[in-house]
Amino acid sequence: MKSTVRRVVAPLTALVLAAALSSCGGGDDTGSEKKSVTLWMYPVIADQAASDAYWKKVETDFEAANATIDLKVELQPWDKRDEKLATAFAGKKGPDTVLLIPDQIPQYVKNGSLEPVGDVLEADKDKFLPNAIPGLTVEGKVYGAPIYHTVTTTLYNKTVLTKAGISKPPATWDEIKAAAPKLKAAGFQTLDYSASPEATLNLNFYPLLWQAGGKVFAEDGKSVTFNQAPGLDALTFLKTLWDEGAIPKSALTNGNAIDNQPIGKGQVAMAFTATPANAALAAKSWGEANTEVGAPLTGAKQVGYGIPGGLSVNAASENLDETKKFLSFMTQPPQLQALSKATGYFTPRTDAKVEVTDPLTLKFGPALQYTFPGEPNPAARQIMSLLTIEIQAVLTGKKAPQQALDDAAKQADELLKR
Repeated sequence: MKSTVRRVVAPLTALVLAAALSSCGGGDDTGSEKKSVTLWMYPVIADQAASDAYWKKVETDFEAANATIDLKVELQPWDKRDEKLATAFAGKKGPDTVLLIPDQIPQYVKNGSLEPVGDVLEADKDKFLPNAIPGLTVEGKVYGAPIYHTVTTTLYNKTVLTKAGISKPPATWDEIKAAAPKLKAAGFQTLDYSASPEATLNLNFYPLLWQAGGKVFAEDGKSVTFNQAPGLDALTFLKTLWDEGAIPKSALTNGNAIDNQPIGKGQVAMAFTATPANAALAAKSWGEANTEVGAPLTGAKQVGYGIPGGLSVNAASENLDETKKFLSFMTQPPQLQALSKATGYFTPRTDAKVEVTDPLTLKFGPALQYTFPGEPNPAARQIMSLLTIEIQAVLTGKKAPQQALDDAAKQADELLKR
């Protein structure tokens, strides 16, 4: 079989032109009875050669089991992915199926670009991690078939804790507050935080909000609730640590980075939304023996952030049945296990063996049970921007926590009414 895996590096204008020339599932009409399915995939496999090899095998194996379907895998860059996809969808063109994450899906559901795929997963839905399918669900309908799952959790610098006389790593908000004075006395800061406007709130403020028992949005998604009591608890917790010097001042410009930041330089005791990649960088700086992976923090609740990556289906696809066959194929254990091995991500199914081999990454596994994928809403990213500005105002002493939350909520509710 001649592989059709190809890397797309064309600029947006060329991509739009190509999309205009062929519809979803289309291709040259040579009289063949084969139907075409095109997948847009992104660099979830960092190594280019490994990525090419994995997707070539997917093509080979899927076509061997489905002789009447021609699978075409197009490897897209991360850069401008939303712009490219939105343009393609707007013209009723683009791929038959595409990799999406939870916060991308609502906007495409709202404009009618996605086809529900719950029927693909129905038989095996109980075999997925608790939030894998819900994370790709909007208004009760499933719009993504999970193929991998990410996870974040707490990361500790054991050397720093030991020098401060702390034998048990702080695992709760109360324990963090109790540890902060000891760490300060020893010349260290307590908690890493990223307050840069470029940093996603899913990796800084929102996990604290969820740990406090709060939510970003009301159940109907038409208003926000982050300015209620749990939100105030979360922001007050953050502000108290900031005022005590327990959070680095560089947090105002740190965009979820460890390298070349106080946490990476061994000046901070812990991070609370660390990824396996963060842990690997920390281990190089601190030494693996001094790098401890813990469970997600506990406030009123124990919650961490982690998301499924899922294959969504273009509602304009001319070959919906064939595309759904591909989704069914990709969500079976053999494919998920091979993808886990190639990416270093965890599998979204409980009956698919995790093929992660890195010992530090494996320590993140127990945190999967606490992962929460966020709260999907078409305006989610815009509201993050509004709230980020107000959180910075609190940290810099320009506003009190409740005033900042109320101001952000007012703007957010006005946005949601549009």
